[in-house]
Amino acid sequence: MSGKRRDSLRFFGIGRIIGRLGQYRVPLILMLLTSALGSAVDIGVPLFQRYALNRFVALGTLKGLPGYILLYVSVILVSAVLNYISCIYGMKIEVGVDRDLRNEAFAHLQTLSFSYYNRNSVGYIHARVMSDTQRIGELCSWTLLNGAWQGCYLVGAVAVMLLTNARLALLVIAVLPVTALLFGLFQRELTRVNRDIREVNSKITGNFNESITGARTIKSLVIEDRMERDFVADTREMRRKSIRAARLRGLFSGTMHFASSLAIALVLWKGGYIAGTEIGTFSMFLSYAQGMMEPVRWVVDAVGSLVTTQVNIERLCRLLETEPDVTDSPEVTEKYGDSFHPKKENWEPLKGDIEFEDVSFRYPDGEETVLEHFSLKIPFGTNLAIVGETGAGKSTLASLICRFYEPTEGRMLIDGRDARERSQLWLHSAIGYVLQTPHLFSGTVRRNLLYGNPDATEEEIWRALELVSARDLVEGLENGLDTEVGEGGDLLSAGEKQLISFARAILANPRILILDEATASVDTITEQKIQSAMETVIRGRTSVVIAHRLSTVRNADWILRVEDGRIVEQGTHEQLMAARGGYWRLYTRQYEDEETLGVLG
Repeated sequence: MSGKRRDSLRFFGIGRIIGRLGQYRVPLILMLLTSALGSAVDIGVPLFQRYALNRFVALGTLKGLPGYILLYVSVILVSAVLNYISCIYGMKIEVGVDRDLRNEAFAHLQTLSFSYYNRNSVGYIHARVMSDTQRIGELCSWTLLNGAWQGCYLVGAVAVMLLTNARLALLVIAVLPVTALLFGLFQRELTRVNRDIREVNSKITGNFNESITGARTIKSLVIEDRMERDFVADTREMRRKSIRAARLRGLFSGTMHFASSLAIALVLWKGGYIAGTEIGTFSMFLSYAQGMMEPVRWVVDAVGSLVTTQVNIERLCRLLETEPDVTDSPEVTEKYGDSFHPKKENWEPLKGDIEFEDVSFRYPDGEETVLEHFSLKIPFGTNLAIVGETGAGKSTLASLICRFYEPTEGRMLIDGRDARERSQLWLHSAIGYVLQTPHLFSGTVRRNLLYGNPDATEEEIWRALELVSARDLVEGLENGLDTEVGEGGDLLSAGEKQLISFARAILANPRILILDEATASVDTITEQKIQSAMETVIRGRTSVVIAHRLSTVRNADWILRVEDGRIVEQGTHEQLMAARGGYWRLYTRQYEDEETLGVLG
């Protein structure tokens, strides 16, 4: 990233955070005010000590002691109440900023195109939405709260000392710049080491996540020992860096105590000569000399924290500034609404005619052209099958139909109109998409099905399950529709997840149905169930079946074989078999492989 771009992003980020605080104006003012008042009260505590020593100890009298005690206790209570109130408002600001930033980031993620998720890992995105927002929330609350308290205390203590004894006060104040310089040197190194620790910790977290999500693969490859070695190596590195950080923190703390002791030593050394014989003044200066080190330390800490948090701000703002590759024009949004505010009353009925018009396409982060001058008409009600080798461009065609991506050149027409003339949500609401590896959300079977149609009745749910031959499956589960599926559907088999995913798509009653290798990862029995359901399910819809297993597309109205983004063969199953071309060779080879497996089985 160029320096000018980074500076622009930094300015934008800080401005965005300051703007965010505007809506917390009242709690922010109350937090800063009560914090400053609490600091002012705390500044008065050494004055009470001075008075007690000079009045009661030095003179050897207890006259007025009850009133003094009552006033002193009252001041302590007022300080506690003010600090409590400031902490309450600080917490409200922190959780409020966290909530708002996370909501904004999450909502923005819903608008981003698939290419963003292809470029960025789950861990990276999770850190932006959770960790970065937390650091920013802390900056907007506790850093400001502590800043108000520490700043007021430092200014107030210096003022009281100057008014009490200017010469002795200047001696104590002279220690502060040296102390700040020493703290700054340590803080810079601590910041660097802590940054390294966070990077190693992120690596450990990623490896830990992979060891859980990839448990089956690890066991099947028998690489438990290798995974353990890698994990142990990372934790050893974490231990080494953490020990270094602990040593630096120890030196840092020792330096702080040294500076505080130096200030106290100056008071003891010169105090008797300058301040005379008042023991109370000695005590007051000793308290301020020790107490002033904390604000200095905080200032250095705050500068380091601000630098670190600036990275969090930049990373979050980089996410929020990311523009989706597929967007609706302002005119389309005005008429049809967006994903969060749809204007369904303006949505035209979608029939289901699809047309590729001289489409060329390459992925946003790629240089190779996947499709080139591709044209194809799919009339409503057609059962189209697309076959070909891996990487031929089959799934790309499905993504373009769904407008997950847009053509680099040419147009995608839906019902004779450019898809860009209507909203993405209008199109997506009319499409049912069943993936090769279906995803189920944590919760029950019922909840997952209702994602397809939140208003579906019990009868409609069972009807959809029956259409895809999944009714017996669900009835056989322990709690039927209310059976928990686990994270990602892990409590179900691959075939069971596929059938429920299929039923979920059907429950939405889509005009366009896309099956992207929907039977590739299921067993033969499940495949037969899906095949038997297909004739009923596709009736009255436009269906696009992307298949690697050619036995699943024999009954399609029209079959395309694509290669390198081009249609190289097309026709019915019988026509393509009679032509004895590439389709015939693929089908024959697969048939022979299946027959061989049948014999061996």
